[in-house]
Formats: sequence, structure tokens, C-alpha cells
Amino acid sequence: MTANPERAREAARAILRAFGVKGVPVPVERIIKARNIVLQYAPLEEDLSGMAYIKDGVGIIGVNALHHPNRQRFSAAHELGHHELHAQEIGKAVHVDKGFRVLLRDDVSSQGIDPLEIEANAFASELLMPSEFLLSALDAGGLDIEDDAGIEALARKFRVSAAAMRYRLAGRF
Repeated sequence: MTANPERAREAARAILRAFGVKGVPVPVERIIKARNIVLQYAPLEEDLSGMAYIKDGVGIIGVNALHHPNRQRFSAAHELGHHELHAQEIGKAVHVDKGFRVLLRDDVSSQGIDPLEIEANAFASELLMPSEFLLSALDAGGLDIEDDAGIEALARKFRVSAAAMRYRLAGRF
């Protein structure tokens, strides 16, 4: 499988249109619940941000409750991306010890080499930091990627981590 991040970004834009999102922060929890996906927060190992799985036909997203709320939002959006883009893969994914099918978001997923993870990251990035709203939030002079205070202020506005915002602005998502 070859990653298609533009397909993922378009899927996110379609959801934003469907929910009539007119500004930020994007209500990712409301979107997930409206799509009949169960969203659960639980303490997980530090290197595990979230998971997407299907149990008895019900889509479930698990998010690490020990992470910062802004990181949790990105994890939730990322896992929503798996449900929207990779439903077949979730159904065929590796079994974990409790007997459910799961796609995990961990250190491997963040390396940017797995096509499913590339697409889920592109989806989450566009969902939480829509290009339309991002462009309007930047002034005509733009923003220096090394301007930590500027990046953090923009990240607070979108309720994402500064790292996620920096990646987005650098075009890595």
C-alpha cells in the first residue's frame, strides 16, 4: 500500500463540511461521538497515545488519559482517521490480549514510514488544523517556524501541541 495523504486530507475536509465547522478549535470529540464511535480515555503506557479497534461491530477509540489534553485531541483525531480511512485494516488488525482488534498509535506509528499512519496523521492534521483556518490565522507576513512563542500561541488557538503545529507548518503532515 502506498500512502495517499491528499485522500486523507480530503476526507477530513469532508467531515468539517458535513459538521459545518466554521472555526477552531475543531470539536473532535463531538464529531467522533456523532459518528457512533465510542471514545474512551484510560491510562496507557507512556509510549502509547491511542488505539482504534472494532469490538462486536462497534468502533472504539482509546486515548491515553495520561497525555496532555492537546495531545489527546490529536490522538483522537488520528484514530478517527483510521476509522474513516482504514476500516478494513482495523477489522484485520492484530489481536491484543483482551481479544479485540486494534491499531495502536505508538512510537513506530510516529516515524512516518507506515502508509496507514501517514494517512491518519494527514487526516488528523487537516481535521484539527484545517488549511483554510490556518491560512487565515497567519498574518500576511507568515510565521517563522523558529518563533517558539508564535508557534505556541497558534497551537493554543487550535488546541493542539506546539509540536503538532510545527509539523503542520513545516508541511510534514
